[in-house]
Amino acid sequence: MSVSFYLRVFEIFSFVLGAMIGSFLNVCIYRLPLGLSVNEPRRSFCPHCKKQIPWTQNLPLISWLALRGKCKNCGAPIAFRYFGVELLMAVLFLAVWLKCWVGGRSMSWELAFPYWIFVSLLVVATFIDFEHFIIPDEITWGGVCVGIVSSFALPAMMDSNSHLISMLLSLAGAATGYVTLWLVVELGKKAFGKKRILLEKPEPFTWTRDGDDADLKIGNEDAPMRWSDLFSRETDLLLIKISEAAVAEKIYGETTLQFYYNRLLVEGDEFQLEKLDVISGITREIVIPREAMGFGDVKFIAAIGAFLGWKAVFFSILVASLTGAIVGVTTILAGKREWSAKIPFGPYLAFGALIWLFAGPEIVEWYLRFGAPPPDAF
Repeated sequence: MSVSFYLRVFEIFSFVLGAMIGSFLNVCIYRLPLGLSVNEPRRSFCPHCKKQIPWTQNLPLISWLALRGKCKNCGAPIAFRYFGVELLMAVLFLAVWLKCWVGGRSMSWELAFPYWIFVSLLVVATFIDFEHFIIPDEITWGGVCVGIVSSFALPAMMDSNSHLISMLLSLAGAATGYVTLWLVVELGKKAFGKKRILLEKPEPFTWTRDGDDADLKIGNEDAPMRWSDLFSRETDLLLIKISEAAVAEKIYGETTLQFYYNRLLVEGDEFQLEKLDVISGITREIVIPREAMGFGDVKFIAAIGAFLGWKAVFFSILVASLTGAIVGVTTILAGKREWSAKIPFGPYLAFGALIWLFAGPEIVEWYLRFGAPPPDAF
């Protein structure tokens, strides 16, 4: 048989394998943020009726179309995301195979395996971050470890012939990514670490404990703020300036309540929040702690650096920042500023990393050849 026949077979294999991996990634996207095992139960189940799905109804791409996006048992709709992830992974696996087989820049077919793992991590991180605004450590630190080990096993990942040098370059890429975004987080915390809210008139507030968490409600707002969402570090401080407040049967006049995640300081008194049920009062000003970005993004860019090297780190951050700016401006012009505020930074980083994987070095080379200004322009 001709070589072209075997190439078509491998292309079909890549597409089908990607769809199958996409089916498993849907399990990870649903279960990891909820702290559920991806192995138990071994079979997928309907998120509505919880009935386990037989393999005949769990065929990648085919089953969702055949069942018209509904559970056969209860008839509840199954989100398009399940079909979309399977199709996206099928296309990405095929694209990775074509990139590695066709070659260019020391690419070879063996590199398809680590890069298949890499694009899988990018997709899982993107969809979890979109929905839950977190990137689990299994993806970030797990990705760092897999990237380093893969670079040692396949030095071509770092354009090297030495296993040791390739591993060191992978470590350098992970360290570069981590330190770069860590500095952004720390500098951003110093510059924009507080959000001051001035109310038009005095409003009632209520802090209500809910198990290990709590809700903070200001005025007549429908949705209270979740306490755990307001704090990222042990040192974070939330201030509520009050005209009066009741705390543990004590009444305080005009002063400031100083909240840490687990305790309250007010006029020399200290209260452990786990021992309180309700705090209520009247306020006109609140100062909320905030972060420039989450630490999940810091670990995520480290994983990207471990797979792609330090150059990809800066490229991914640049593309992510430009993409975020474009999305932000577009949503403002469309009068939907709140849409961009709901998109985390992780998906932008994943987008930048994908561009680097498939065309990054070529884009940089093109820019240096045609886009960069000549030296005598300055």
